[in-house]
Amino acid sequence: MSRFFAVCFCHKSSFPAVGVMQTWSLVSISVLLGVAVRWGVSLNSYSGAGEPPMFGDYEAQRHWQEVTYNLPLQEWYFNSTDNDLNYWGLDYPPLTAYHSWLCAHIAKIINPEWVELHKSRGYESPEHKLFMRTTVLVADVLIYIPAVVLYCLCLTDGSSKKKVSSLLCILLYPGLILIDYGHFQYNCVSLGFALWGVLALGLGWDVFGSMAFSLALNYKQMELYHALPFFCYLLGKCVKTGLMGRGLFLLVRVATAVLVTFALCWWPFLSDPSQASQVVRRIFPVARGLFEDKVANAWCSLNTLIKIRSILSADSQLYLSFAFTLLAALPSSVKLLTQPTFWHFKLALVNSSLAFFLFSYQVHEKSILLVSLPVCLLLNDLPFMGLWFLQASTFSMLPLLLKDGLLIPYAVTSLAFLLLCIYLLSALDHGSEDELRVGVYRKLFCLPKLDLAGWVKWKFYISVAVMAGLSVLSVVSNPPPHLPDLFPVLVSATAFLQFLGIFIHFNVLQFSKPISKKSQKKTN
Repeated sequence: MSRFFAVCFCHKSSFPAVGVMQTWSLVSISVLLGVAVRWGVSLNSYSGAGEPPMFGDYEAQRHWQEVTYNLPLQEWYFNSTDNDLNYWGLDYPPLTAYHSWLCAHIAKIINPEWVELHKSRGYESPEHKLFMRTTVLVADVLIYIPAVVLYCLCLTDGSSKKKVSSLLCILLYPGLILIDYGHFQYNCVSLGFALWGVLALGLGWDVFGSMAFSLALNYKQMELYHALPFFCYLLGKCVKTGLMGRGLFLLVRVATAVLVTFALCWWPFLSDPSQASQVVRRIFPVARGLFEDKVANAWCSLNTLIKIRSILSADSQLYLSFAFTLLAALPSSVKLLTQPTFWHFKLALVNSSLAFFLFSYQVHEKSILLVSLPVCLLLNDLPFMGLWFLQASTFSMLPLLLKDGLLIPYAVTSLAFLLLCIYLLSALDHGSEDELRVGVYRKLFCLPKLDLAGWVKWKFYISVAVMAGLSVLSVVSNPPPHLPDLFPVLVSATAFLQFLGIFIHFNVLQFSKPISKKSQKKTN
C-alpha cells in the first residue's frame, strides 16, 4: 500500500510535500460536490414512476431484489410461476444478481414489504425511493468515485490544480449522473470495476487489472465494449516482453486470474450445464432485435431511410452487425496489439466501445456511457474533443430523460458541465491544429490554406447550438401528427453524425504520434 501512494504522489514530482494537504483538501471538496450533485438529481423522478403495469428500470432493479431474496439461486434465471421472465426477468450476469441479493437482505431488515414475493410488484413510496437511491450512492462511493480520484492523481499529467480540475469534471459528467441517479441504474458499479482495471494496468499491475475488468464483465455483459482493448493491450505486452520468457509468465498469470475470477462468479451455476446455458441465453437476448427506441447508432439512423428490420431477417441483421462491429473495431485493436502503450490503450478503449455502440446488435441509448468512460479518461489530454463528445453523449439520451421527467436536471447539469470544462480545463483554448491533431487531414485532402482548427471549432459551436435548439423544441413544440417521433429521430440522427465524426477522428489519433507534452505544459 505504501508503494501505491508513493507511485501516486511522487509520480513525475507532481505533488511537492508542502502541497499534499492542499491537494487532498481540493480532492475532498470535489468529491463532496460530486456527491451533492448526485443526491440533488436523485430527488427527481425515476424511470416508470407511477406507470403500471411494467413501470421502468427502477421497478426492474427492485424486482430483481424480490426474486433473488425469495427464490433459490437455481430459479433466478428460469421462468416459473414465481418468476415471470416477461416481467423484468433477470438478464444481467451473476454479479448483478448477487448485488441485488445483498440489497434485498438490507431491504428486508428495513421493510419486508419492499421485497415480498408477488405482493411487492410495483411498490413505490418515498421511503423506498430513499433506500434505492442510497444503494446507488453507496456503490458509487465505494467503487467508482475512488477509482476516478486515484486515476486523476496517479495517471494524469500536469500540475495538482489540473489533476483536481480533471477530477471534478469527470465526477460531474451529466450522462452517468442522470442515468444512475435520475433514470435509475447501477452503471457506476460496472464502469467503476472497468476503471479499476484501467488504473491497475496504467500502474503496471496487470493481474489486478485483469481481475477488476473480469468483475466488470460479470456485472454487465455490455462491458464487452471494452474487452478487445484489454485483451490486445495485455497480449501485446506479453508478446513485446517475450513469449519465451517473462511474457509467457505474465500471460499465464493474467489468464489464471481471469479464469479464477470468472469461476468464482459463476461457481453456483457451473454444477448444472443447463443452469449456465440459461444464464448465457438470458444475458445475450438476440431475439430482441437490432436496436431499441431511437438510439443514436448507425442502424437506427439508417432505418429512417431504409427499413432494415423489415428487409433483413433477424439472423441477417445479427451477422451484418457483427461484421460491421468487427471491421470498425479491428484497426485500433491491431494497432494496440503491435504498439501496446497506455496512450494507445486509452484511445483503443474509445474506438472499440464507439464501434460497438455504432454498429453492434441490440444497442440501448444508455450504452453510450460505455464510450463516455474512456473519453472522460482523456479529458486531461484532449479537453476540447472530450468536452464535445461528452456533451453530445448526454444530449443523445434526451428523449429518455424527458420521458423520465428529468428536463431540469438535464439542462442544469449539461450547462454546468460545459462551463466547468471551458473554465477549469480551458477546453476551448486547446483548439490549435497541433492539439486537435487535424494536420493529417491537410495531407489527406490537400488543404494547404484552410484553417482546420478554426473550422473544427466552428463545427463545435454549431453542434452545441443545434443540440440546444433541439432540446428546447423537444419540450415546447408538438410534432406533426404524421411524424410523432420527429424530435427523437432528429436527436438520434444529430448525435449519430457527431459520434461518427468523433469515431473517425479518434481512429486517426490512434495511428498518429502521441500528443506532444510541450503544448500541455504551456497551459499548466
